[in-house]
Parts: sequence; structure tokens; C-alpha cells
Amino acid sequence: MSNWTLKKKNPEPFVARIPGSKSYTNRALVIACMRPGTTEIVGALKSDDTMRLAKALASFGGIEVTDTDTGFKVTRSDGTITAPSEPMDMGGAGTPARFLLAFAASAEGDSIVTGNARLCERPMNDILDTLRTIGIAVECQATEGCLPAKITGGTPTSTEWTIRGDVSSQFTSSLILFASQQKKGPISIHAEGNVVSLPYIEMTLSMMRECGLKVDAKSERDYMVEPCTATADRIQVEVDASGMSYFLAAAALTGTTVRIDGIGKNSSQGDVGLARAFESMGCALELGEHAIQLTGGPLRGIDIDMEVMPDVVLTLAPVAAMAEGITRITNIANLRVKECDRIHAAAAELGKLGVTVEEGEDFLVIHPGATLKPASIHTYDDHRVAMCFAILGLVFDPIEIEDPGCVVKSFPDFWNEFDRFRQHHNG
Repeated sequence: MSNWTLKKKNPEPFVARIPGSKSYTNRALVIACMRPGTTEIVGALKSDDTMRLAKALASFGGIEVTDTDTGFKVTRSDGTITAPSEPMDMGGAGTPARFLLAFAASAEGDSIVTGNARLCERPMNDILDTLRTIGIAVECQATEGCLPAKITGGTPTSTEWTIRGDVSSQFTSSLILFASQQKKGPISIHAEGNVVSLPYIEMTLSMMRECGLKVDAKSERDYMVEPCTATADRIQVEVDASGMSYFLAAAALTGTTVRIDGIGKNSSQGDVGLARAFESMGCALELGEHAIQLTGGPLRGIDIDMEVMPDVVLTLAPVAAMAEGITRITNIANLRVKECDRIHAAAAELGKLGVTVEEGEDFLVIHPGATLKPASIHTYDDHRVAMCFAILGLVFDPIEIEDPGCVVKSFPDFWNEFDRFRQHHNG
């Protein structure tokens, strides 16, 4: 699709309507399915990822997941759940797949988790190897360490678990959630190496505590879980900081003001840090208890370590292309194993527009100053590529976004909200 250049600026802030957090929703669904009885999930995101997870969880015997006007209702019977009779196809949903691998180990019988071609290339060996180490039978049905994988439910033979922490925080979160379902404890979990994307683990711990589950972080690498039953029968999902990032970027690029309600400075979502990054680049930031407001200003390049907020690297990159001075983004190696190789995608697509980008194993260096050229942006079936380059189209025309429909993975209403932003300013 084509994008449009902003023609004027409405002095009133644009109040963006951002859906519920994908990360919160995924965790809420798993926590609710661990609790006997009925649990309401309010404010949940309904996207391709979360709907696939809800469907997969509902395929376990003893679990029912239904849509509501505000999210989901989850009902689980007492006793052991049974494995689904058919493979669970997660499409490209990486986090749900990783959560399901551990969740399936608590079910009676054999569960098969699979996905699309890209997901079946992404590394799963860390969680699979840990499950094997603690006595859970695992069989990879094609390539070792990858999906599709068959998990045979069982009781762990140890209460001391170890997992690598340097590839994805999702493995550690998956294991912590699985630990809380056990009958014996406490269970200690040690994450080896440099723990990446730590805020996502902290989000898991925070949500578990809010729901009455007992978990303690002894350090950034060591966690103690006391198995118990969640007490909360209602889980409120926070606004999605990753989805918010595109409209903060819109403000930064256009010199306008955007306000996001329902999220604030105390959020456990690491992606809120992008607002402070934009402030460092020259924007005016108001970071309140329950709202975030950003006003764009003259942009300057920055040096930034984005290990704790990898999902918004792609949002920052096009903004950096319009700044004065070089931007260096470092410590982002795990972007190589996302829905696509996002480091390469950022470099390649900015390059099409005439921007000089240096690409390394774990960094991007963006040299602005070039006159942008018209280009068709390849999205790599990656929702974040589509959305971040669409925002750049607000200040440069024309940019063509290939496969705009891929945004359904995390922000199904993105294009309507994007159009609403333009109408707010252009009338």
C-alpha cells in the first residue's frame, strides 16, 4: 500500500488507541490455564499470535477458552489436563510456541507443537534440552532443536533447573511458569550466561505475583518458585508498549504530540524505554503514572544499548534515519532469530531508501543525511517491519509497504489507527 505525507499539524494531542499488550496477553492466557476454575482476562489483545495460543490451550482436555467482549474467559477443570489429539500449529508465533512447550509437559499424553517454515527454523533447543534434563521426554520430529516437537507430559525428576539465558528470555519465562504448576517444590531455576531481554522475565514475575503465585528473584539469573494455585480470577492486561512505539515514532518524526493512555512510568514493559530514547534524541516527554505523552522536536543521533527493548529497535531505526548525526544501536544480536533477521531487514530496507547503514552481528549504525528515494519495502512477513516503515511514510512519499496484512500478528487495527492519525492532522 502507499503512504501519505503529513500536510499540517493539529495543535491538539493525538490520543492513540493502542491494543492490549501481546506479551501480557500471552502470559495471562497461560496463567489462567494453570488455575482450576474460571478466570476472566480483561483488555486482552486479540491478534494472530494470541488467538493461536488461545486455540492451542483450548485443545487440551480439561481447558475451555472463549472470547468475550473485553478479552477471554478461561475455565479449567480440577485434576490433570490431557494432551491435544492434533498438533498445535502456532504459525509464526514464537512466544506462544515456547510457552506451550513447557506447558505441554504438565499434560497427560503426547503434545505436538509446530509452526510455519520460519518458526520451525527458529531455535528451541534451550527449552527442549532443559526439559530433557529434568526428566521430560522430548522428540524433535524434523531438525534437532527445532519444531515440530513432541512433548510427553510427566513429573520432573529434579527441583534444580538450569537454562541458557543468552538467546531468549521467553525460555526462562516458560520454565518459571511451568515450575509453578508442579506438585513438589520449591524449584530453583538458574539462567546461564548473559540474560537477554530481562524486562520480559520481570514482567512474568510481576504478573505471577499479582495473580497470587509465589516466585522470588534471587538475582538476575536465579529464581525460586514455590508451586501453588493462582488466586486471581481476573487479570487486567496493560496497553502494549511495542504497539505504542509506532505512534511515539509518528510524533517524533512529524513534530506533533501523541498521548497514550493506560500505561505509565511504572510499567514492567521494557519497551517503554523507547520513549526515553526519543527524549534523548530531542523530543519532549511527559511520563506520568497512567499516560505517556511525546512531542517531536529536532532530532539528533544517539548511541544506545537496546538489549532490554529489542522489539522496538525496528521502530527507532527509521526515526534515526531522519535525525541529525549518526545513531549507533548495540547489543541486539537476538534480533537475528526473530520473525526474520531484523538487523538485516533494517539495513536492507533503509538501504533501498538511500540511507547508509552499517550492519554487524549485534549492532546497527545509521548514517542519516541522504535524500530518500522512493522504494517498495519488503516486510519479510514481519509485522514490525511493516509498521515502522509505514510511519516513515508520514514524512516521505512515496513508500510502498508490501504485504500490509502481516500486522495482524500484533496490531490488527494498525492501519485504521494510522489513518486516524493522518486525519487528525490533515482533516
